[in-house]
Formats: sequence, structure tokens, C-alpha cells
Amino acid sequence: MQKLPRSMQLLVDRLSDLPGIGPKSALRMAMTLLKWPEDKTRGLGQSITDLRDQLCICSQCAALADTDPCSICSDAMREQDKLCLVSEWDSLLVMEESGFFKGRYLVLGGLLSPLDGVRPDSLELDKLRENLQSGQTSEIILALGTTLEAETTGSYIKNMVEKEYPHVRVTRLAQGIPLGSDLKFMDKETLKQSMRFRQNI
Repeated sequence: MQKLPRSMQLLVDRLSDLPGIGPKSALRMAMTLLKWPEDKTRGLGQSITDLRDQLCICSQCAALADTDPCSICSDAMREQDKLCLVSEWDSLLVMEESGFFKGRYLVLGGLLSPLDGVRPDSLELDKLRENLQSGQTSEIILALGTTLEAETTGSYIKNMVEKEYPHVRVTRLAQGIPLGSDLKFMDKETLKQSMRFRQNI
């Protein structure tokens, strides 16, 4: 196969760095960009540049934002005593889209995974401590998922908070059987969590 022109190969290599994009998909994307009108292609490039130039990390919740503090952190109507911990910014977006949580957030920037080099000092735990030292947080809600890494991170944070800030309540999202699901199709761990976090009716 003929070698790609250098500029095309460079673009394919960079597109291949994106999650879920292999070399063949990257080549198809690059070929599509070549077929676009010039102004559309340049607009895409400008959007990527603007993404880096105009976004910032909120100094309070560590989320991506246009301003610092972000619109959520600067909203005085939100419940200041409830702090929801999420692993990444996209989890915050999902929580916000649901519209049921009216407290504040902290984006941890990942989950503990020693094998992958993610240790406590890799996460935004200093921001969590600063928040707790302010004295306005009465409850921390762990919204980290159900993976082994999420469980490890949740346990670490729970132990830290109980030791350093015993007056702060630590909760987590209830886990169990999704609405509309049949019991016979549930896996053992889901059933275990459902039984463990059963509720009064």
C-alpha cells in the first residue's frame, strides 16, 4: 500500500489517539475531512483550539467550565451542605441532566487503581479536605459507580472522612434492581446490593 502523505499520516496518528478510534477509522475520518468545504474543516480546527483556550477547571469543584467558579458552584440556590463526589466530569453531566440533585459536586479526577498508578495523591482529595474544613458540608454522597475501583475509592474516602471529620455523614447512591427488570435476569452482585440496601415501604 502506498505511504500516506506526511500531513495525512500525522492527522491519522493523532485521530488514532482518541478513545475507540483505530487506524482505519482515523483514516476514514481524515478522508471525510478532506471532502468537507474548507471553511467547515477550519471551523472544526478552531473549535478544537477554542476548547483548550476557553475552558478552565473550576477551582471549587474541579469540573470543566467556561468560568471560575463554574455556574453550579456560583449558584447560591443549591444546597450547600450536600457534596456529591463523582469520578469524572461526564458523570457530573449525567447527574445534572437527571435534575434531581440540587447540591454541590466535586470531580475527583479518577478512581483509585494502584496497578494503573492512580493513588490517593492523584485525586482531588486536597480539595475535598478544604471543602470539609469550611464546615458547611454535612453530607458527602458517593456517586462513583460499582466497579472494584469505585468500591476501593469509596472505602478510602469513607475511612478518611470518618477519621478526620466524624460529624460528616457519608452516603452512596443506592444500588440494586433497575425499574422494569425481572429478578431472574439479575446477577448475584446486583441482588446482593439490592438486599443490602433494601428500603422500607
